[in-house]
Order: sequence, then structure tokens, then C-alpha cells
Amino acid sequence: MRTIPIPPGARRCRLPLAALAAAMPLAACGADFAGATPPGVVAVVAAESVWGSLAAQLGGAHAEVTSLVSNPDTDPHAYEPTAADARAVAEAQYLVVNGAGYDTWAPRLAGANPADGRLTLTVADIAGRRQGDNPHMWYSPAIVLQVVQRITADLERLDPADAAYFEQRQADFTGRALARYDDLRSTIRARFQGTPVGATESVVVDLASDLGLDLLTPAGYLRAVAEGDEPTTQDRTTVERQVEQRRIRVLVYNRQNSTPDIQALVEAARARHIPVVAVTETPDPATASFQDWQSGQLAALQQALAAATGGAA
Repeated sequence: MRTIPIPPGARRCRLPLAALAAAMPLAACGADFAGATPPGVVAVVAAESVWGSLAAQLGGAHAEVTSLVSNPDTDPHAYEPTAADARAVAEAQYLVVNGAGYDTWAPRLAGANPADGRLTLTVADIAGRRQGDNPHMWYSPAIVLQVVQRITADLERLDPADAAYFEQRQADFTGRALARYDDLRSTIRARFQGTPVGATESVVVDLASDLGLDLLTPAGYLRAVAEGDEPTTQDRTTVERQVEQRRIRVLVYNRQNSTPDIQALVEAARARHIPVVAVTETPDPATASFQDWQSGQLAALQQALAAATGGAA
């Protein structure tokens, strides 16, 4: 399990998940949460803020969204739910979790706090992924669109009186809010398709594929680092040689998972004048919308590719 340094004061008081399951099945204890949200407003809980951002924008005034993991310095893999998280899940009419082994604590928390009529969206289910597959599905534009459509459909099911409102929110989001995100992707694909790049873990595999970039880093290396395992000697040697021989033009690294070995690789890339682009697993800053966060990273990648290839940004 990965360990990410947390700034002083960033941790909240937490209870072990086992204690929450045993002592805090809030909905099952007869606690009355009726009226927690007003009529015509769907109570939504997202395990991660990346999905919470989508739900909030699609739900608008008819959704009240709580994201359980929103601190960019928190590792969703190892997150420990709080009593407040359990209460939020118990009140939720709609729960959005990532799945694919990324947030195993979330379905357990939901099971400990059942609620009649609550709908649950597990992103991995609609993406056809399971534990062992790449769980960073918000970096797949195709999966993001599937999630947008599913969230809209589920909100309409929970609040049919406002179905037209949700349809308009979806149209505005895909047509306007995602415009810069879509334009950057199209531009990068058109100008830099086939450019060899490297990465420190699997977080951007789907995005590299969407952009048409040639990701040279061995899949085993990407998977091992993402899961907190030690890469094989062969994979590590391959990655180091790709940097030393400048076989990659840009290195993309997850700054939320920067071990000493990864930091050494980043420094080696910079020493060889290979542009380095930092990405994160959660929106940074925490208040950023999905599209602003992703567009900022795409813009940085576009600039790095232009600098590396001598092309126009």
C-alpha cells in the first residue's frame, strides 16, 4: 500500500473501518435522516472528488454532493473513513464509487450503512474493469462520458420531476464545460501523435492512448509502481535506459506517488533535458472542477511536447 506524506494538520480523526462497520451502521440503528435534503434535491455521496465534481455539475441545484476523498495529499487506496463519512453514506440516495480495487473501503462502508432505495454507481462496472485492471478511469475520456450519461440517468430516476433539468445540465456540461478539455485533446492528438513518452505509473495510460502518444514504459513497471510494489530489475533497467538514451521525449509522473526511486528518475530525466510533467490522482487544488484540473494538466503536457519536439504548442 502506498504512503503519501500528509501535511501537518491535514489528517482528520478517523476510526478503523472495522470499528465503523461494527459500531456505526447508522441507517440500521434506526437513526432518522428524513429531511436531510429538501424535496427535489438528491443526496449524493462520491467516494472521490473527481466523480463528485461531475455529479455536482450534472445535478446542479437539484443535487447535494459530498465527496469523501478530496484532499490532494490523501491516497484513496489507503483512505480510512470517518464517522462523518459513515453518516453521509447512511443519508445518501445516490452513491458513486470507483471500484476496480481502488476504493475497497467504500462498498464496505455502504454495506455497513444500508439505505432503502439508494442507487450505487460503480464506475468499474460500466467500464468493464475489475481488480487488477487500471483503476484510474477518470483519465479515460470515453469512460468519463459513460459516467456522465449514467449519472444523468440515475438522477432522473431518483428525481423524475426534474428530468428535463438534468438533461439540460448534461448538454451544457458536454457541450460547454468540456470544450477546452476536448480542444486540448484534439490539438495534442493532431500535432504530437506517435511521440514517444514515458510515465512513472499507470495513472495516465488511458489518456496517453486517447492522445495517440507512444507510451514506451513497460506495463509491468507502470502497474508495480501504481500498486506500491517493486518493479522487476529488467523493467527498472529498461526505464532507466529510456531516460539515459533519451528514447522518450517527455516523462509524466504522478507527484502523489513519488518514491525516492521515482524522484531519482525524474531528476535523471531533467538532467537529460527531458521535459517532466506532473499529474495527480485527485483534483488539485481540491476546489478545482474536473475539467479545469484536467485541462491544466493537458496544457502542461502540450507545452512539454512542443518543447521536446520543436513543434508548435
